Amino acid sequence: MESITETLWDVVIYGTGLQESFLALSLSRSGKKVLHLDPNDYYGGPDASLSLQEAEGWTEKHSSLEPNPSFGSASVTKSPETSGLSFSRAYSLALSPQIIHGRSTLLSQLVSSRAYRQLEFLAVGSFFVFKTSSKPSQAPSLTRIPSTREDVFSATAIPARSKRSLMKFLKFVLDYEGTQQRETWQPFAEKPLAELLRSQFGLDAELQMFVHTLTLSLCKSITAKEGLAIIHKHLTSMGMFGPGFAAVYPKWGGISEIAQVACRAGAVGGAVYKLGTRLNEVHHTQGSDKLQLDLSTEPEGDVRVETQLLVKGSEHTDGGKNSKRTSRLVVVVDSSLRSLFEPLVEGAPAPAVAVIAFLAGSSDPEHTLDSPIYAFTHSSETGECPTGQSVLYFTTLTENTTEQARARLEAAVSSFLAAVDETKKPQCLYRFYYEYLSGSGGIGNESDGKVLTLPGSAPGLAFDDSTLEPVHEAWKVVMGSAADDPETEYMIFPDREGAEECDDDYE
Repeated sequence: MESITETLWDVVIYGTGLQESFLALSLSRSGKKVLHLDPNDYYGGPDASLSLQEAEGWTEKHSSLEPNPSFGSASVTKSPETSGLSFSRAYSLALSPQIIHGRSTLLSQLVSSRAYRQLEFLAVGSFFVFKTSSKPSQAPSLTRIPSTREDVFSATAIPARSKRSLMKFLKFVLDYEGTQQRETWQPFAEKPLAELLRSQFGLDAELQMFVHTLTLSLCKSITAKEGLAIIHKHLTSMGMFGPGFAAVYPKWGGISEIAQVACRAGAVGGAVYKLGTRLNEVHHTQGSDKLQLDLSTEPEGDVRVETQLLVKGSEHTDGGKNSKRTSRLVVVVDSSLRSLFEPLVEGAPAPAVAVIAFLAGSSDPEHTLDSPIYAFTHSSETGECPTGQSVLYFTTLTENTTEQARARLEAAVSSFLAAVDETKKPQCLYRFYYEYLSGSGGIGNESDGKVLTLPGSAPGLAFDDSTLEPVHEAWKVVMGSAADDPETEYMIFPDREGAEECDDDYE
């Protein structure tokens, strides 16, 4: 392969997160010369999945909030009894453990680009609400919530009158954008979803908790407009890929695995990949149509490359400092947590992910939550831990200090372990804590349009398709007038001969 310094690149992309990887794929298959770089020695950037050793190295770089505002306050804690931990690469801890609804543009683009063939998706199963008992002598519990009309009909714990109210709401959501339905909810569009549920459907506090859980919102009060859209997506996704589940999760590291597959497919299209390559300086002479980039890379050392455009991922910018921070505590436990991964209906696949919500009103009133905490429990089927263990991802907004946020998450871990229905109480083997910022909005533009900045993934526990919109915007900028050609299709590619060998090209 010729040296990267001997080519005038159409675009250099810095960072291998999901957005950058999809952009590289789309441009390489559209005939552009793409140089794709990452300063890390692994793919995925802010969406990466890390071995235990990588997580500890990552923690050293992100223990404070500076100089990188995207991540901070990272720490790793091992149990004194570490004999239960396996070797480092037996684990793949996801920095972005988002689930993906069946009716997602992300899945559609994976199909149209043919990249889906290198991915394996697993079912997301039950949704639970954590509830304390009114009797001090009784342990807290995890209550599975009905998430479809069929679930509601068969639920024995919900009174008949409440069933009718809940089924009326679920039927309403399925066609909530219809003319008659819009007249019902639009006056509440910017008000809390709870107001709509209470005043228009007569749902009590417990049923409101069930509905809020399906929104996966970390905010104390999601708006009716936002909540209805998410619940509609959940309900209409149910059964798309099999009975009993509405969302999927990519095996071997979640969103990180999708980013890596996009990079492999990009390599087949002709993109060149260089890990462990740092962007030091950008030179732009006014009036010139080229940028000169100073890089530190191996084996070339310090080199200079030329490109028409530079696209940077959000992890490599200073933006977003005023955004809300989110705290996550990743915990490895020495239990398979089988009770959480039972198929929901006959013929359904065994799920590999379960969702638990800790909502205000579901726990002791003396410890009312400032904002919800969600826990994603991943079985070993995800490929993120050895057989007989599970990985738990506890997430909440960082409303106060790091110490307070972590204390709340640690308390939720203890509550969860006390409530889970297992013969032997699970023990924590490993804790990995960090805080992060999530981006939103469109692409940034600087240096006379020669440097574009992608905003990063939209916040949330379920993948938000708005994350893909800036990628399409950036593709149009790089493609120029060719993007308007009817024959130039975005992320729609025919099969290519030798595509099954792309792993070799990618490495």
